Amino acid sequence: MYVIFEGIDTCGKTTQIELIAQKFSNAIITREPGGTEFGKGIREILLADSLKSKRAELLLFLADRAEHYVQTIKPNRENLILSDRGFLSGIGYALANGDFEFEHLLTLNKFALENSLPDLIILFETDIETLKERTQNEDKILDGIELRGLVYLLEVQQEMKKSLLRLDIPYLRIDARADIETIHEKIYNRINKELSNQ
Repeated sequence: MYVIFEGIDTCGKTTQIELIAQKFSNAIITREPGGTEFGKGIREILLADSLKSKRAELLLFLADRAEHYVQTIKPNRENLILSDRGFLSGIGYALANGDFEFEHLLTLNKFALENSLPDLIILFETDIETLKERTQNEDKILDGIELRGLVYLLEVQQEMKKSLLRLDIPYLRIDARADIETIHEKIYNRINKELSNQ
């Protein structure tokens, strides 16, 4: 089963992925961008936020997604795949950047994924106060995308929420402000439910 954990930076996706992986012996942890050797180079370029063209940025995300699918997702669909981000983030960021349409973005992402979309999307949602608190942590070094600002990140989140409702994919929305154990229990129960229905 292919599960993508979605949400803007600092919302707690990585923590929850690690907790879920401890409960399933066959779990494979990966991420986008950067889940392959090719993707690591792409990730460095994207997080530097040095590109002038938002179309170039989109195409790099799509190239990473296509390679990630062939190398990691496609050969392991019989296992539980836990991906830190996926195509919903790609659509959300592109829409927040403007000059893109949802249906066009969905078509491009289906092409990159060989029409094999995730089995479950878990979307973490946060608010401006929590975002400020977590991004202003003294130990937190902001990447180029985070430096676009909190308003931009919340716009990305809003675009992900709207896009999620337009997709015919099972999903779970998570209040990222809740405590770690409460969130973990909700995710664990939902993944178990989906696995039992397969």
